[in-house]
Amino acid sequence: MSDFFIAYPLLLALVKSVLLAVALLIYVAYVILADRKIWAAVQLRRGPNVVGPWGLLQSFADFLKFALKEPVIPDVANKGVFLFAPFIMATLSIAAWAVIPVADGWAVGDINVGILYIFALSSLGVYGVIMGGWASNSKYPFLSALRSAAQMVSYEVSIGFVIITVLLCAGSLNLTDIVHAQDTSYGMAGWYWLRLFPMFVIFFVSALAETNRPPFDLVEAESELVAGFMIEYSATPYVLFMLAEYVAIVTMCALLTILFFGGWLPPIKIAPFTYVPGVIWFTLKVSFFFFFFAMVKAFVPRYRYDQLMRLGWKVFLPISLAMVVIVAAVLQFWPAGPAGS
Repeated sequence: MSDFFIAYPLLLALVKSVLLAVALLIYVAYVILADRKIWAAVQLRRGPNVVGPWGLLQSFADFLKFALKEPVIPDVANKGVFLFAPFIMATLSIAAWAVIPVADGWAVGDINVGILYIFALSSLGVYGVIMGGWASNSKYPFLSALRSAAQMVSYEVSIGFVIITVLLCAGSLNLTDIVHAQDTSYGMAGWYWLRLFPMFVIFFVSALAETNRPPFDLVEAESELVAGFMIEYSATPYVLFMLAEYVAIVTMCALLTILFFGGWLPPIKIAPFTYVPGVIWFTLKVSFFFFFFAMVKAFVPRYRYDQLMRLGWKVFLPISLAMVVIVAAVLQFWPAGPAGS
C-alpha cells in the first residue's frame, strides 16, 4: 500500500486532505458546542443538553436542520455573487490547514513559506464578507462588509509584525521549523510566549478582531446591524458562513499554538509527558486557546467602532513595530544568534 502511494503522490495528498478536512469539521462541530456550553455556564444555564448524551449531537442536528431548509435568495440580490460568497469563504478557511503541522511530519503540504500561505489566505477571507454584504443589495449587510474590511486591514498589520518577530527568532518561515526552534531542554519556559510575551498578547487580541469575535464583533453587532452581512442568508449558505468563521477561529488558535506554545511539543520534557503523541498535545493546546476565545465572548463588552480603530492603529501598531526593532537588535548582538536566542 505504501508503494502505491509513493507511485501516486497526488493521490496520497488527496487522501491526506480528505482525512484532515473530515477531522477538522468534526472538531469544529464540537468547538461550536463547547462555545455554547461555556457561554451558558457563565450565565448559569445548561446550554444544549437534549440531542444526544449531554447534547453532544446538537451541532450535527443543527447542520441537518439547515441543510434540509430551503435557501431564500432576495429578488434584488446578485444571485451569483450571493451564493459564491459563503463558498469562497469556507474554502479559503479550510485550505489554510493544508500547511499546519498537527504533529511532527503531519502536514499535508510542509512548504517553506507556510506562514505566508496562511497569512495570504486569511487576507483573502475578507472578500467573502465583502461579496456577501454587497450582493445582498441591502444597507445593513453592506455597512457590515465595509466595517469588516476596515477591521481586518487594521489588525492584519499588527499580526504581520508579530509574525515577523517570531520569524526572526526561529530563522525560518516553515511552521515545522518554528516548532523545532522552540524544542529546548527548558520545555515550556523555552517557548516563544515567554520571551515574546507582549507580542503573544497582541496576537491573541488581534486574532479576536481578525475573526470578528467579541469584543470586536462590530461586523455582526445585533443592536446596530441585526446579523451583519449574513442578514439575508439562510439554510446551507448561512451554514457555510458560520463554518468558515469557526474554522478561522480554530486556525488562529492553531497559530497561537505553533508560534508561541511549542506546537506539538510537551510542556515538560520528562516521562510520562514525552510518551503522549504530539497530535494530542497539539489538540489540547488549541482547545485551551479556544476556551479563552469563548470566555472573552462571555464577559467582555463590545468595543465602540472608534475604540476598535484606535486600539489597532494607535496602540498595537506602535508596540508591535517597536518590538520588531528590539527583537532584531537583540538577535543581532546576542552571541548565540537566532537559533539559541
